Amino acid sequence: QMQLVESGGGLVQAGDSLRLSCATSERAFSRYAMGWFRQAPGKEREFVAAISRSGSEKHYADSVKGRFTLSKDTAKNSGYLQMNSLKPEDTAVYYCAAGLLYCSGYGCYTSATDYDYWGQGTQVTVSS
Repeated sequence: QMQLVESGGGLVQAGDSLRLSCATSERAFSRYAMGWFRQAPGKEREFVAAISRSGSEKHYADSVKGRFTLSKDTAKNSGYLQMNSLKPEDTAVYYCAAGLLYCSGYGCYTSATDYDYWGQGTQVTVSS
């Protein structure tokens, strides 16, 4: 059972940056695709970004494209979500997830049900 631990959330002002981390002790993490999702109060969990198993594909939701950057460090069994130019509408609990996704293309990574392992979430609050 892979355990994922997110960190890096916090309270920031609009326009600020945050870097979320997702870490695991499992070396198998390098073989998994990694996704980031978020859930705001009263809303459904939504896709934010994902990186393929090989790292050759990266996909972003339109709402974060150009502001968020996803990376994966297989040597450290970690993944990162760099969030720049944060907006109040980015306020949510952010979750990282890992899944053995063998497909390709944007639609392959956007469904939360396709991921096998989830972190506990980290709160990001952006004030205006």
